[in-house]
Amino acid sequence: MNIIITGASSGIGRALAYHYAKVGYTLFLIARRKEKLIEIQNELNKFCRVKIFEVDVSEFDKLTHIINNIVNLNSKIDLVIANAGVSLGHNSEFSNFKDFKKLTDINYLSIHALLSPIVPKMQKQKSGKIVVISSLASIISMPSSIAYSSSKRALNSYTEGLRNLLIKDNIKVINIQPGFIESEMTAKNSFKMPFFMSNENGVKRIIYAIDKNKKEYKFPKRFYYFIKFISILPLSLKDKIINKFSPKKAT
Repeated sequence: MNIIITGASSGIGRALAYHYAKVGYTLFLIARRKEKLIEIQNELNKFCRVKIFEVDVSEFDKLTHIINNIVNLNSKIDLVIANAGVSLGHNSEFSNFKDFKKLTDINYLSIHALLSPIVPKMQKQKSGKIVVISSLASIISMPSSIAYSSSKRALNSYTEGLRNLLIKDNIKVINIQPGFIESEMTAKNSFKMPFFMSNENGVKRIIYAIDKNKKEYKFPKRFYYFIKFISILPLSLKDKIINKFSPKKAT
């Protein structure tokens, strides 16, 4: 199998790379930090063939060029995991446009740039699997993380449309929406994160969802049900709860 993973230098992406390497698949790993990618490549080369590509996924032309080369040099692309993502942290201040745009480019627009060469390839081969890492933060937009929540909600809508567009081509599209998982991103949070999961446990759930071809997979379930319940409350009550639980200090 040929697998493309973005955001592969740390956290979820790195753990997924280790999992699929030990199965013996060919990996194409994409991330911003070259030194981290080289470290991973040196460790995983004993298990499988690993190709690394240093690029910020918001550099759309460069990203598309890299993916075009991967697609053209390989007879088949079996699995792509769009994992790269960033957060501005939780902050009570109104985000400036530059930061907001950068986050949106990485968390949302880069997905289409990534998939532009891949989808036609999968349509031609009549197979493939596309996995998008969204977030439970997409269900409710907290005032302290407007940019992150809105980018992930847009991603949910994109994935839903893509899934139904590609079903006729036998291409699976999977939207995974985790809660708080141990990573460099969550390490920046100074508040207590509900239902916090270790990287190992979180990645096990993600692998399960991929293996089982779940169309949408939200976890942990108790956290999802809590958020979903709040989301269907009358607006006045919902707003009171959101403001009560929203972090007030910058983190």
